[in-house]
Amino acid sequence: MINRQLKFSEAIHEAIDICLERDRNVYLMGLGVPDPIGVFGTTKGLQEKHGKKRVFDMPVAENAMSGVALGSCLVGMRPIMTHMRLEFAMTAMDQICNQAAKWHYMFGGQSKVPLTIRMLVGRGWGQGPQHSQSLHAWFAHIPGLKVVMPSTPYDAKGLLIASIEDDNPVIFFEHRWLHNIHGPVPEGHYTVPLGEPRLVTEGGDVTIVAASYATLESIKAARELEREGIKAEVIDLRTLVPRNDAAILASVHKTGRLVVVDQGTLTGGFAGEIVARVTEQAFGALKAAPIRVALPDIPTPTTRALSNYYYPTPRHIVAAVHRTLGMISGDARDDPWAGIEPADKTLDVPDKSFTGPF
Repeated sequence: MINRQLKFSEAIHEAIDICLERDRNVYLMGLGVPDPIGVFGTTKGLQEKHGKKRVFDMPVAENAMSGVALGSCLVGMRPIMTHMRLEFAMTAMDQICNQAAKWHYMFGGQSKVPLTIRMLVGRGWGQGPQHSQSLHAWFAHIPGLKVVMPSTPYDAKGLLIASIEDDNPVIFFEHRWLHNIHGPVPEGHYTVPLGEPRLVTEGGDVTIVAASYATLESIKAARELEREGIKAEVIDLRTLVPRNDAAILASVHKTGRLVVVDQGTLTGGFAGEIVARVTEQAFGALKAAPIRVALPDIPTPTTRALSNYYYPTPRHIVAAVHRTLGMISGDARDDPWAGIEPADKTLDVPDKSFTGPF
């Protein structure tokens, strides 16, 4: 049993600190990295401890600096690049997706690109369509990139250390609303293997698959369903690519029903990838059509009034489970979210009930 409790942000901080301490080839850069707040506390004090040559700010030139990071990888360095918003990395898509992701392949496995790029995602405080997107499905689509999305402090530390020590480029997504949750975290160095989902809760009625903050929403929904006598099996993906689907397939064979919760948009989103894999490999086990719970296919609104009707909540997950169990009338199936009102009017500010541990 692990007695020590850390916040998610503290677990990220500790992982970076340990990697900087263990390997002189590791360095950290990004906008705001040495600031007093230190990227939500995840980099605070690291420059004072490890020096300005290994922990430093960077110019607002994401494409160029990504090229610098890639070049340093090719001569043995292990950079950690931090973007306080995913959208800042979008100006560097050529370096990330067309260069870093392909060097190992194009040069016959002789070139290593141990580049870890942290990208903060998720809604909050009226950031709107240009500062609160979750485009993890983009990066999961690019061969050569690994994509990681932890939901607990334990996994945040273990997966980040594993990402930094990996010889391939890793996109490490952190939902900003997770930074203040807490949970058990061991001291010292440890890793969580990339590619292995985590069974969160066991159940025999329905399988719920999620990642990152959507996992916490799924846990809430599972607790509500349990009060109705419905046992949901929640699986946290942890890593989108690579990914071992064995646990998901085994769960669907047991429950016969699948709901996938994603914090990205519906069309072309990663939820569709999970549904496709399950229907390809376990179609005979399904008792009902799989259901995706995701964001609508419109840009993220800025105003709170619209945000309250944009983001799926545990109520939507519960409704999806009701649908797959045949508990909702035919009329409701035409508009699956009809009549679902937000539980509160503050869906664009962090849910205070999510303090952990989970």
